[in-house]
Amino acid sequence: MTSSLRVKHPYTLSLAVGIGAVAGLRPMTAPAVIAWAARRKWIRLGSSPFVTIISARASRTITELAISELIVDKLPFTPSRLNAGPLASRIASGAICGLAVCGAVKRPLAAGALLGGLGAIAGALAGYHARKRLSRDMPDFAVGLVEDTLAVGGGALVAALMATTK
Repeated sequence: MTSSLRVKHPYTLSLAVGIGAVAGLRPMTAPAVIAWAARRKWIRLGSSPFVTIISARASRTITELAISELIVDKLPFTPSRLNAGPLASRIASGAICGLAVCGAVKRPLAAGALLGGLGAIAGALAGYHARKRLSRDMPDFAVGLVEDTLAVGGGALVAALMATTK
């Protein structure tokens, strides 16, 4: 007999912002973490049409994309995260993941999407400025690895906080 898992209600909106910030750092890491948590039945994603994008069934593909993103980020020709296209993808990823967090506990989807998108903007700006500052003292590759660690670790923290027994 398996117990069902639910997101902790008091933290839901904070978690939407948190997963958005992860998306601001690495836009594919955030949905990969949500899909991973859903696959392990830590959370139930609800029934929003956007949630199917990051469902447990899609977790393998999303994880492969996230790993590719971690590699591509280190290449010298990768555009700035603050350019329109990369920033828009971060905001969209944060919004979808924030929506999924709120949908898992039947909280307003619009609030989750808004907070996830705002978290992504904050994460993108913080990541940009931190990377710019740290690159003065460290090789850019090493800074990218630190950022990867923060994104994956932050995503894992959000997933762990989302999962709790009934």
